[in-house]
Order: sequence, then C-alpha cells, then structure tokens
Amino acid sequence: MECVILAGGTGSRLQSVVSDVPKCMAPVAGKPFLYYLISSLKEAGFKHIILSLGYKHEVVEAWFAANPAAVNISFITENEPLGTGGAVKYALTKATQEDVFVLNGDSFFHIDYAGMLRMHKEKETTATLALKEMKNFDRYGVVGINADGYITHFSEKRFCRSGLINGGTYLIAKESLAGFPDKFSLEKDFFEKEVSSGSLVGFESKGYFIDIGIPEDYRQAQIDFKNGAYQKI
Repeated sequence: MECVILAGGTGSRLQSVVSDVPKCMAPVAGKPFLYYLISSLKEAGFKHIILSLGYKHEVVEAWFAANPAAVNISFITENEPLGTGGAVKYALTKATQEDVFVLNGDSFFHIDYAGMLRMHKEKETTATLALKEMKNFDRYGVVGINADGYITHFSEKRFCRSGLINGGTYLIAKESLAGFPDKFSLEKDFFEKEVSSGSLVGFESKGYFIDIGIPEDYRQAQIDFKNGAYQKI
C-alpha cells in the first residue's frame, strides 16, 4: 500500500502552545506527531509514504535525516499553497499505484486500511472516505450514507448529538484527479461534486481518532499517546 500525508499546515490555531514547528511536528508525548502516523502506517503494511510539505519543510526533512524511518519516504514541497486537492494531485506525481491513501498530517485515525482497500476495490469507487461516529460535537460536519455505504450528502458544521464525520483518511483513484487544475479544494471541488454521481463510499471505523488542530485536543493527545490509547482499533 502507498499513501500521501498532507503535512504542510502552519498550525495557526495552535500558536498559543506550538509556535516554532509545522503542525505535523508538534511534540506529543515526547515525539513529533508525525512519528506516530508513520509508525502506524509501517505497522499496517505501507511500503511507500509521500510527505506533502510546505511551511517549514526543512524542519520535517531534518528530523527524518536524523531519525531514518524503516519505510520508503518521499518528500514533495509546494512552492506556493495549492489547496488540499492541488497538494494531493502534486504529491501523486510520485505515486506508483493506481489507488492511493491520503491522510491529514494533524489527525490520527486507527483504521483497518486493508479492509478499506477491499471495500474500495469491490465497489469500484472513485474515492472511499474513512468515517467516524461522534457524539455531541460541533467542530465537524456530518456525512450521510445509505444502506449500501454510499455517501449521500455532506452537511455543514453544526451541533450534532450523534453522527458520522469525515475522519480525514481517504483512498483515491489516482486518475480521478487528472482533469483538475493545479489549485483546488479536495473537499469542496472534488468530494462535494462527486457525491451527486454516487461514486463516493464511506468506510466506518470505530478506532481511535483525534485531530490536534486546536489546543484542547492537542492537550488530550498528550494523555492519549502517553498511555497508549491511540493504539485501540
């Protein structure tokens, strides 16, 4: 398996607690957050990981130079912001497989990647999105699916007592982005338009999930990664 990690974020909402490194390198329980992502992907059987970098990319590159990972890692750097879609399309120029996983460098979602790949192949879908059931939240939009697992709609962020959220882990057919411009939003310009064609599938996982993009969840990550809670699937 092969994946892209979007790791070019500045972490503007974390400036009060982390100000000198890219968001993916924010220290969690003594190690960069990206370390846990790479380790989990290696354990899951990934052979090639493409890091899409931007803000302070040299910090990420220097860390891996000093701490080599036991997996093939490629680096690709945006000279200017390309949006999430443009970043993925650009990173896919280094991909060798037809279907590639895409992860956000500021979130961790413990999922069954092999199972997600099987569903993706069986349904011959354009893209498969990992979904997580949440309770009492207002930070995420809700994703609707039908009985066959196909995504029917995306709802805007609002308070919700229970619902499925986009977990920030995707499996995308490489060729599906070929016709897009160099700059675009993966969520708005690709997912939200593809949903009307019935070509998106949701893969629900009950595994551990956290997004460290805000200080409260970043502080929670310190606890969860120290006691091993993040390893639960």
